[in-house]
Amino acid sequence: MARKIITLDMIRANTEFRKLIDCANTNLEYMGYTEHGLRHVGYVSKTTANILAELDYNERTVELGAIAGWIHDIGNSINRKHHGLTGATLAYDALSRMHMDVSEIALIIGAIGNHEEENGLPVNPISAALIIADKSDAHRSRVRKKTYNAEDIHDRVNMAIKKNYLVVDKVKRKIRLVIFMDDISSTMDYMQIYLTRIMLCEKAAEFLGCVFELMINGMIINRQKKIAAEPALSASEKEVSEE
Repeated sequence: MARKIITLDMIRANTEFRKLIDCANTNLEYMGYTEHGLRHVGYVSKTTANILAELDYNERTVELGAIAGWIHDIGNSINRKHHGLTGATLAYDALSRMHMDVSEIALIIGAIGNHEEENGLPVNPISAALIIADKSDAHRSRVRKKTYNAEDIHDRVNMAIKKNYLVVDKVKRKIRLVIFMDDISSTMDYMQIYLTRIMLCEKAAEFLGCVFELMINGMIINRQKKIAAEPALSASEKEVSEE
């Protein structure tokens, strides 16, 4: 059968992917993890696409990024451990049955299989944008209100983050994650969870020809430079993160 041009709308309408996303989110709820359902995958899908679009990748690459973002966590339907690798395997089978072009499937599964810091590295532009989009989604909206536990560092850090956004400056080739936390938690707590993830974001930004900056409460954490606590976007910066 002839290969098809598979769109994000087709992926979103696919009941198999929807059930895998729902199952993955339920599994992680029982394990005590923050939200990984439609809100998270929607954010990652849009933000991955927006990063690529802002850096002037072509329209099809942008859509493939959105597709990868939507299905990047389906491996959690099997197990949290190595969920990027199992998710890539699940995605290959499902996308093949949709008759997607194999060269496009390869880009997507490469991105899914490399989005976790334990065993991943940016291997193509989609994977690099996906890494940054995924790791930027820390926010109190991810906390499961029914099971919130202030003693759990993941719940505490996410609940403390009252605002965050990701900006791309394609002129200065800079990608910046801006986070504002209250005193429920601390920068030290955030870094205890996210240090290896931020290091992977730095590698991903480098792959895209950019530098990555993490700013928490007005302080750039991963290099020595102080700026105003509430930075305004410069003329060449664009906010790309989307709920």
